[in-house]
Amino acid sequence: MRHLVTVIICLFLSQPLMSAAQAGQPATIADLALYNGADREQMLAAGAKKEGKVVWYTALAGGSYKELAQAFQAKYGVPVEAYRGASRDLISKFLAEAQAKRFIMDVAESSPTLLMLMQALKFLQPFSNQFVNKLIPDARAEAGKGAVYYATVRESYMGFAYNKNKLPASAVPRDYDDLLKPALKGRMSFVTTDTGSRTVGSMLLTKGDEYLKRLRGQEITMHSVSGQALNDMIISGEVEASPTIFRNHALVAAEKKAPVVWVPMDIVPASAGSAGLSIQAPHPHAAVLFVDFLFSPDGQKILEAYDYGNPTKEYGFKRWYPEKGLSIQQLEKDMDRWERGLRELGRRQG
Repeated sequence: MRHLVTVIICLFLSQPLMSAAQAGQPATIADLALYNGADREQMLAAGAKKEGKVVWYTALAGGSYKELAQAFQAKYGVPVEAYRGASRDLISKFLAEAQAKRFIMDVAESSPTLLMLMQALKFLQPFSNQFVNKLIPDARAEAGKGAVYYATVRESYMGFAYNKNKLPASAVPRDYDDLLKPALKGRMSFVTTDTGSRTVGSMLLTKGDEYLKRLRGQEITMHSVSGQALNDMIISGEVEASPTIFRNHALVAAEKKAPVVWVPMDIVPASAGSAGLSIQAPHPHAAVLFVDFLFSPDGQKILEAYDYGNPTKEYGFKRWYPEKGLSIQQLEKDMDRWERGLRELGRRQG
């Protein structure tokens, strides 16, 4: 992926980008995204109804993205066509469509990797609204003059989750060193998605390469599934424990009396789900309206109900943002190292 992204960045930066106005859309995405008149919502809603839908690429899992889509349609009468996938899947889909000049996406919501790539390729439209203007600086990718390229709409935190009916209390770890306990040998699993690689990245950051070599002796199994799917496997007892589980997935299940418990490790990798506008949005009114909705109290209320974190709040553990301060090329180099570490860590189970 790293080499493909580098080649495509060079390709796109050497070619002129077709503007929304050239695409024959009724109003430029720039005009709509930066408009701050009192009638903004009314004007966007009227235009969105004429456009007929909004196309949303999202890394949200479970029922959260469906509930957001349903709430938006109920409020504005505009259907949401959602494409859900892991960050790497969304990146692959975006790159394929960009190469083909086939513009489908209106709004992107994912870990910052996708948004960083879109920004590097000049595919993000800066926007502003009353909600993102109130976010802390760390949650905003500044575009100047009060606008942002993208901003954090929700956070997910990766940590250790276990089935409390399967794993004895004496084996529950308090930190990464405890993952080396003999009592955990053969009882842990990792996902092979970027959730797994970022967890490995946090281990390398805090413990180094020698730690990963020792962790290999714990007979870890690897599963080519999402973090949500592995959490379900923990709940069913098929898997006893994993350090690659999102806090919100475990908390939502625990609230429904599932036998899953989540605990933080030394540092907690944060997946800062960010939202941005495609500069090629086929449905510009609906796109801007939907981004506004995600950051609005209505959208945030739904995300909070699914135990997603907020960058302005403290949760009692140390967060680590893998993308912070890096260029897309620097991040890809780090991700290559994390993915190599993940591949060498355990045996694949499918």
